[in-house]
Amino acid sequence: MQIEDVRRVAVVGAGTMGQQIGFQCAGHGYEVVLYDIDLPALEAAEKRIDAYAQGLEARGAISSELRRSAQARIELTTDIETAARDADLLSEAVPEDPDLKGRVLAKFNAACPPRTIFMTNTSTLLPSQFAKASGRGDRLLALHFHLPVWISNLVDVMPHPGTASEATQFVLAFARRIGQVPIELRREHNGYVFNSMYSALNSAAITLAQQGVASVEDIDRSWMHITKAPVGPLGALDAVGLDTVWTITDYWARELGDEQLRANAAFLRKYIDRGDLGVKAGRGFYSYPDPAYARPGFIESPDS
Repeated sequence: MQIEDVRRVAVVGAGTMGQQIGFQCAGHGYEVVLYDIDLPALEAAEKRIDAYAQGLEARGAISSELRRSAQARIELTTDIETAARDADLLSEAVPEDPDLKGRVLAKFNAACPPRTIFMTNTSTLLPSQFAKASGRGDRLLALHFHLPVWISNLVDVMPHPGTASEATQFVLAFARRIGQVPIELRREHNGYVFNSMYSALNSAAITLAQQGVASVEDIDRSWMHITKAPVGPLGALDAVGLDTVWTITDYWARELGDEQLRANAAFLRKYIDRGDLGVKAGRGFYSYPDPAYARPGFIESPDS
C-alpha cells in the first residue's frame, strides 16, 4: 500500500480525541468511520462534531462546502465489522488502560484487512505495552494528537522496538497529509515531548488544589497572569475531560505506588462522582459555557 492508496480511516473511541481526529481526517478528504461500543457516545459525538464544524465555519477556518463534505464523509457505528471493513489506517482513542487497548485492538486485528496500520493516540502509555496483544505489533505505533487538533496541529510519531520502519514512514507521511506537523521520537518515552513537560505542570496544579494550598481559580490565575496564557492548567484540564485525567492519574498512581498521585486521583474522583467531567458535561473545575477564567478581569481580580 502506498500513501496515495489510503482512502478509509477507522477511528476507535468516540470521545473528544476520537471526534477531533475523525473530523480532521474527513476534512482532508478521507472517508472516516467512527466506532464506539456505546450508542449514546456516538450520538453525543455527532453533535459535538457538528458544533466543531459550525465553529470553524463561523471563524472562517473552513468553507461551508468543506464543512458539509467533511461531515458527509463520517460514518458512525457500534459494529466492529463495519468499522474494520476496508480500513487502511486505524486510530485508537480508547481510555488509558493497556489491557483495554490490547483487547480492543485484538478484536480489530481479527476484523481489519492485513494492510491496516494501527495507530494509538495514547497520552501516557507505550505502544510496546499492548503491541503483542494487538496481534500486529509490526504495524502498530503511536500517532499522538494535541487538542484542538486543527490548531495545536503537532503530532508525536512514536514507534516501539518492534514497529516496522516502513510503517513509521507511512504514518509520518499520513500525518502531513492531514495538516499535522509530525515529530518522530527516536525511542519510546512516556508522555512524548510536549506532554512530558505539560504533565509535570498539570500534576503540580492538581497537587496544589488537592492539598488546599490555593483555590482552583487562584492556581489558574497565577499561571495566566505570569505567562499571559488565556487559560490556566486546571481550566485546560476541563477541556481534556476530568474522567480522562482521572484515568491517567489513577493508572500511574497504582503503577508507581505514588502516594501523592493516589491523593490526586481521589481528589479528581470526587468531581467524576458528581458528574462534573469538564466542558463536555457543562461543569468541571469551572462551569460552562461561561467559565470564570474567560470573563474580563479574571486575571486582575480575585473577586471576579
